This record gives sequence, structure tokens and C-alpha cells, in this order.
Amino acid sequence: TRGRYGEGAKQEKFKYALTLVFIQCVINAAFAKLLIRFFDAVKADRTRSWLYAACSLSYLGAMVSSNSALQFVSYPTQRVLGAVCDVAFFTVMLLGVTLLRKKYPPAKYLCVLLIVAGVALFLYKPKKGAGSDDHVFGYGELLLLLSLTLDGLTGVSQDHMRAHYQTGSNHMMLNVNLWSTLFLGAGILFTGELWEFLSFTERYPSVIYNILLFGLTSALGQSFIFMTVVYFGPLTCSIITTTRKFFTILASVILFANPISTMQWVGTVLVFLGLGLDAKFGKGVKKTSH
Repeated sequence: TRGRYGEGAKQEKFKYALTLVFIQCVINAAFAKLLIRFFDAVKADRTRSWLYAACSLSYLGAMVSSNSALQFVSYPTQRVLGAVCDVAFFTVMLLGVTLLRKKYPPAKYLCVLLIVAGVALFLYKPKKGAGSDDHVFGYGELLLLLSLTLDGLTGVSQDHMRAHYQTGSNHMMLNVNLWSTLFLGAGILFTGELWEFLSFTERYPSVIYNILLFGLTSALGQSFIFMTVVYFGPLTCSIITTTRKFFTILASVILFANPISTMQWVGTVLVFLGLGLDAKFGKGVKKTSH
């Protein structure tokens, strides 16, 4: 999404985030349908449709915010904030305490403080003097924080479906993406982005290959994410995705020369230290009542 197409002064940036996520959801839904047809055809799905619809709203909102943010921030910044999103500390703890009446051990709150401190250090950028266009907190970071919040809500709703309806991973993936396709389809038609996107693909056909490759790899990865959430729970999924994102940050820095300062490395360490401690002590959560 940060690449440029064309040559010379006529270069253009890809700016069709809604259409990109729409295509991604279509491919995800088709992939899930194939999985159900060949591996999960016998199992019936009892999950309420409105739950899928609500889950898809937060899910696609997080995806659109995350994809749009890539146009304004570097990839390592998105990945560190995305790691916080997977644990969804703020949303899960708030809903757990207020609605589900859960009690958290003191170590849980320590983990939150470590992560907050780490994110603050990572986002902080000292001013370089007058006339500098560097910013401390901008539009891209706001989009990422929105993505974090919506992703946390998605995790809560998926956990609810898993606990109360024993929703299968393939059915969850299919229906969430179908509802997302419906919402996004209306959005890109209403805004007219679809026609602009089609015009862009006519000028630069090579983008189609990139989008299809992105969609196929996304569908394969998402199927494993849903399987992990359903069979092993959100915590195990968080540990796996956090580990992956740590190596993604390192790969991004090495391969694409994305700069990270010493202060940002300290913030990164604090974030993953907090996530690691949460993975160890997160099992101490107890429910007092329903």
C-alpha cells in the first residue's frame, strides 16, 4: 500500500483501502467455504447472525484502520501496536471487570503498565528543530489506536461465540467475512471508490497480482488464526501472533531499512516483556459470578 505506480511525475499511490479489504474478505470467505465443504460439512452452526454482524463491524473496522495507517506510519510501528491489540488488554480488562465481574491478579496490571510505557516510548519522537515535519503523534497513530480498540472488541465477541455456541473456526471465518463483504460492498459503492479502483487497475494491471497474492496469503493465515482461537483460546493465539510479530519487526528493519531508535528499541522490549508476563500470569483470571 505504500508503493508507487507509474514513472516520473505521473507516479500514483494506491489509496483504496476499502476496496482492498473488500477483496480480502471475499477471498477469505471463499477459502472458508471450501474448508467447510471438504472438511467441516457435517457440523451445524447455531451461532446467531447478529453476533456475526456485530463481530464483522469491529473486525473490518480494525482491518480498514490498519491498512489505511500503513500509508502514514512505518511498518515496525504498526507491528508493535498490533501486538498490543492481540492481547487487547484495555478492552478485555474493562469488559471483564464491568460486565463479566472478573478479578485480575496484580501481575496483570503490572503487565498493562509495562505495555503502556513501552508504547509511549516507541511513539515518542523528540523534535528535530524548527521547520521539521516530524510529528510526535499523528493521523496514522490515531488510526492504529482505533484498530487496536476494534480488534479488542472483535476478540471479545469471538470468545463469546466460542463459549456459548461452540462456533467452529471455519463457520466463524466464513460468516464474519460474508457480513464484512456486505458492509464493505455497500461502502465502496456509496463512496464511488470501486470505480476509482477499477480505473486504477486499468492503468496499472500489475497491482492485481499484488492484491491477489495478498488476499491468498491473508486467507491462509486467517484460517489458522480462527483455528487457534476456537481450539486453544485467545491467549494461546496471542502468544503465537506476538512471537510472529516480533520477528516481523526484525525482518522489516533488516530487509526494508525501517529506522528504529534506541528509545524505540527500549519500548519494544518493554512491550514484549509485558506480553510475555501476561502470557505467564494471564491464567490467574477468575470469574466471581455471571
